[in-house]
Amino acid sequence: MASWVITECGLKPLPRIFPRLRDGLASNSSFPSEVRPLPIFKSYRLVSSLGVSSGFRGNSWALNVSAPLRVTSVGEGDQNRERDSGVNGLEDDGEFDPGSPPPFRLADIRAAIPKHCWVKDPWRSMSYVVRDVVVVFGLAAVAAYFNHWVVWPLYWIAQGTMFWALFVLGHDCGHGSFSNNPNLNSVVGHLLHSSILVPYHGWRISHRTHHQNHGHVENDESWYPLSEKIYKNLDNVTRTLRFTFPFPMLAYPFYLWGRSPGKKGSHFHPNSDLFVPNERKDVVTSTACWTAMAALLGYLSFVMGPLQMLKLYFIPYWIFVMWLDLVTYLHHHGHEEKLPWYRGKEWNYLRGGLTTLDRDYGIINNIHHDIGTHVIHHLFPQIPHYHLVEATEAAKPVLGKYRREPKKSGPLPFHLMGTLIRSMKQDHYVSETGDVVYYQTDPQLYGPEESK
Repeated sequence: MASWVITECGLKPLPRIFPRLRDGLASNSSFPSEVRPLPIFKSYRLVSSLGVSSGFRGNSWALNVSAPLRVTSVGEGDQNRERDSGVNGLEDDGEFDPGSPPPFRLADIRAAIPKHCWVKDPWRSMSYVVRDVVVVFGLAAVAAYFNHWVVWPLYWIAQGTMFWALFVLGHDCGHGSFSNNPNLNSVVGHLLHSSILVPYHGWRISHRTHHQNHGHVENDESWYPLSEKIYKNLDNVTRTLRFTFPFPMLAYPFYLWGRSPGKKGSHFHPNSDLFVPNERKDVVTSTACWTAMAALLGYLSFVMGPLQMLKLYFIPYWIFVMWLDLVTYLHHHGHEEKLPWYRGKEWNYLRGGLTTLDRDYGIINNIHHDIGTHVIHHLFPQIPHYHLVEATEAAKPVLGKYRREPKKSGPLPFHLMGTLIRSMKQDHYVSETGDVVYYQTDPQLYGPEESK
């Protein structure tokens, strides 16, 4: 069952192209400082510029943030950028090619972001934790007090959304954007993630690889595309579960145990091939915390009754899972024009990061800590969530058309449901060959009209 799941994160041993972090390096130095532009040809199918691939694993969890220490310089010199790449990916005929190498470097984007956006304020970060925890317990108290069938559905939606907000704050701890204190990040991350049954270190390590390899067909770990061969070897049940709403929105817990098609490993097992030997103690710690939370939930179910715990915790938990899968999927799929995925020499950290998508969630933006500002987050995960909107606005002139303006949401992001369902009907697999590839549609799954 678990083999069909594709979702937020994962990790397997990869060829190393970035140097391993050495003891003593501060986490805020681990973003890439420069990516040189790549030459571009008029057809994305013929691009042959140099790039870099794969990712790295650091020696110390306390120092690992989800961006490589350095990106190898590739392509032509700075003086040839405009000549080779045009203006923000525009071809000679004026048409934008999303698969073309950008005419700017990562350092150009970083320079456009105000310096204060990089500052991590642990007191401010903790204030969001306190806010969310107070809301979580307040919602539970109100629902238990009224205990009415009208109240419970409203509670489930609200509390599931708050569980998702807790996850995002733990996510910041995993990136090191919560504070500069690795011990504080670890303690808060474990408390937040264990409370919603997420193994903090297991997730942190695999999510780091997602950031380091986003946009790479084989090496990415978050809703990465299936190759045509893997897709066509899926049984009908697995294919239905993977591409038919709402089943993919329930994937995350199964993924934590069994990973994705073509990849093996569990986020709970210290000897899993997700982890290197010096990470195993961290995984044991996270698994122990997860087990303690599971035992607490079992005890509370015995004391309060399983039905009451179902209403108070387990239904909101599945709403949280749906939020997590929905948001992570939509940040990497569903644009009106298909976005590229890369292999081999065509991939590098900058080009991969530029294929992420920003999304507008209406009033949910503030509740889940502006995670919809995803492009800048992917390129610079060290930036605290409360600076992401300002950093995105500052970087827009540099990013140009490589940052797709999200469709504005109403108070609630109902418009994203249509985007999600349409994408699942169209984005099925990519070609086995080619270094710049796009999603293709299986006409047998939804019929010839859906594949157009």
